[in-house]
Formats: sequence, structure tokens, C-alpha cells
Amino acid sequence: MTSSPDALPPGLVTGLGAIAARRPLLVASDYDGVLARLRDDPSDAVPEAGVAEVLARLAAVDGVTVALVSGRGVADLQRTSGLSGPYRWVGSHGAEFDGPLAGELATRRDALAARLEPLVSRVAGARLEVKPASVAVHVRQVVDRVAGTALLDEAGSIADSSLTKKPGKDVLELAVTDADKGSALVRLGAELGAAATLYLGDDLTDEDGFRALGPGDVTVKVGDGATAAQHRVADLPGALAVLRQLADLLV
Repeated sequence: MTSSPDALPPGLVTGLGAIAARRPLLVASDYDGVLARLRDDPSDAVPEAGVAEVLARLAAVDGVTVALVSGRGVADLQRTSGLSGPYRWVGSHGAEFDGPLAGELATRRDALAARLEPLVSRVAGARLEVKPASVAVHVRQVVDRVAGTALLDEAGSIADSSLTKKPGKDVLELAVTDADKGSALVRLGAELGAAATLYLGDDLTDEDGFRALGPGDVTVKVGDGATAAQHRVADLPGALAVLRQLADLLV
């Protein structure tokens, strides 16, 4: 179990040291599965102990910007996390960057939800979530795993070329825009004039972020699975250790 800076991989410690002196510095992280444990009920996904404190420490350093980059809508992310501070909030996989979606996209989203609702209602434990820029089919609580997999396949099969598929852990999200976390990170970094970026993520949609960043940045995969990230930690305590290590280096 990775739970302290001393236990971090040496290459990761070196990478954090390399970016600690660079300004402006963007410190960005996914939320669910990195700063908060995955929950059957997403509204129960509160931050891990110590997360609010370390994010506040990082954001208080001159020239450092902290960003939360999530598949959740911004309003949901702010409400569920309870985090407050001078943070940048990027929601809906980058689609919510400067404000809510335009009316046409919202209409397309609602039509998609209407098509998916009958499919989801047939599978016990499945749940349909309507987000600001997408509709997500969740099967985490489906006891019949075969039925859950079949539902995700069926939901994916109705997606036409105007929709962007964003598969995740026991979920398939169908977005009405082609925004992704990678394009959002690049856009935010350019806006800030960032000299370096740290990004932590755990899910398939975070791979867009890992691939979009450069060799001078630091990317960290939380958990197992194939990844384009430069570094890996085992779990949420490991992610917290990364942030604490960077905060210590910034003092």
C-alpha cells in the first residue's frame, strides 16, 4: 500500500522535484477514484481525509493553480466534494470549462436520455445519470454481471457518430460533445501559461489527459491497468502522498 511520500517510486519523487520550482505550475486531478473513493451512490463520494488540507496548501503557493477535472458536472462536483477555494473547476470531461452547455446540446442530451431510459429500466440495479454534457449508464450495482455488460454493449450500439463514447469502471458515458480531459488540460495550461503540469487520474477517461501532456509534465495513474501515465501509485493514500510530497517541496 502506497501511503507516504517515503514510499513513492523514486522516479516519481524525482519528477515532482523537477516541477516544484517551475512557475506557473498547474496541479490538476480527477476526483472520483483519486481524491474520493468510488461509491455505489456517487453522492456519497466525499473527499478522503487530508485532501481538503493538501489542496488548500498547494493553492496558497504563489504561481500554483489547483484544478479539479472530472466527468461530473461542475455543480455536482462542487456539491458532492464540499471543497471550496481558489480552484479551477472543469466538469463533464472538459465540456464545462467556461460555462453551461448551449440549448441545442442540452436538447440532444435529453433526447439521448429518453432513448436509453427503457434499456436501463429493464436491468435491475442499473442506473441512468443525466449530466450537463452527457448521459451515463451505470452498472456498478447490477448483481447479474452478464446482464450489466450486455446493457453497456447495447447502450454503446445506439451511439451514432455525433456522440463520444467514454467508457469507465462499470459505466458507459455518451457525450454530446467531443471534449475530453486532455484537451481541457491543454487549454487550461495554455491559459495559465503553465511551465509544468501535474495530473493524477484513475480511469479510462484520464488517459486522454496523460497522453495530452508533455515529457516535462508529471502524470500519475492511481491503481492498476494499462496506462500512458509516466508514473503509478497503488491507491488513494498514494495519490494523497503525491500531493503532500509536492506541497512539501513548494515550501
